[in-house]
Amino acid sequence: MERRGPRSNFASSLDRISRQLDTPEGYIRLSGPLEHDNIVNGDGLRAVLWTQGCPNHCPGCQNPETWDYEAGYLAKIDDLKKELKTFKGQAGLTFCGGEPFVQAKACKEIADWCRKELGWNVWSFSGFTYETIKEYSKEPWEFLKSLDALIDGPFILAQRDLSLKYRGSKNQRLLHLEQGTGKILSIE
Repeated sequence: MERRGPRSNFASSLDRISRQLDTPEGYIRLSGPLEHDNIVNGDGLRAVLWTQGCPNHCPGCQNPETWDYEAGYLAKIDDLKKELKTFKGQAGLTFCGGEPFVQAKACKEIADWCRKELGWNVWSFSGFTYETIKEYSKEPWEFLKSLDALIDGPFILAQRDLSLKYRGSKNQRLLHLEQGTGKILSIE
């Protein structure tokens, strides 16, 4: 089902997504502080959580400082929840990075909490395609099923297009998902 290259690239993507970042229970590794009132990483005013660690290393990436799995800092998920509660007027939370899907278990916990406690919708960016996340399954697929939208695919510098809504290159898709199942409802 992978539509972005030969099968060998797909296998390589599966190897990269399997490199889940190892953090202590109840923690997530972040590259920077939580943001609020962000208008470029999803629909409406949004809180943004910047994850640390990315195995994709896309040439031209706007956040190469987030690649290192050991950089950034560990944050208590409970402390992040307390901080998110203080953000007023937000439509939702967006996971950026780095690569959120290499910390899928922690991201899912935060996503589920935001939906239940704050009533927010949840989006995520990923350098992996929907197909890779689904094929790998495990924690990344469970995290994906908690999302309302996914911007998927690696940033490809040769396909860079600043006119695209929420995306940096033409190969990336904005997938609207059925929360709870991960089924694609529509594609932009």
